[in-house]
Amino acid sequence: MRENRIDPRFKTIGRARIADILEGDVLLKNLSITGCCLECPPSYYNEKIKTFEKYTIDIKPEKIASIAEFHIEVECRWIRKRDSLCEIGFQVVASPKGRGFQNYVDYLTYHSSII
Repeated sequence: MRENRIDPRFKTIGRARIADILEGDVLLKNLSITGCCLECPPSYYNEKIKTFEKYTIDIKPEKIASIAEFHIEVECRWIRKRDSLCEIGFQVVASPKGRGFQNYVDYLTYHSSII
């Protein structure tokens, strides 16, 4: 499936958490300055996330990136459930304070260009 996006999404191996919503850390599948996608087993997804609702996602970049944890304010745009996984797409709605988010996007941009 081809993605028609203004800003490219960069694959990550980072982790993410939505406190009191998802059961533990889940995979941060991709990230851009405008959005992200989380991937988790269906058992982690508990129907508490609703489309067009706002959430705070705590992001834990992979250790090799040497970037501290940060959080982003997002709005859920879609949820795709399958037998073996659940994907949840978000749009960034507020620029986070600090440089962690931008540093991580820069890190992912650089690494996607050398692969």
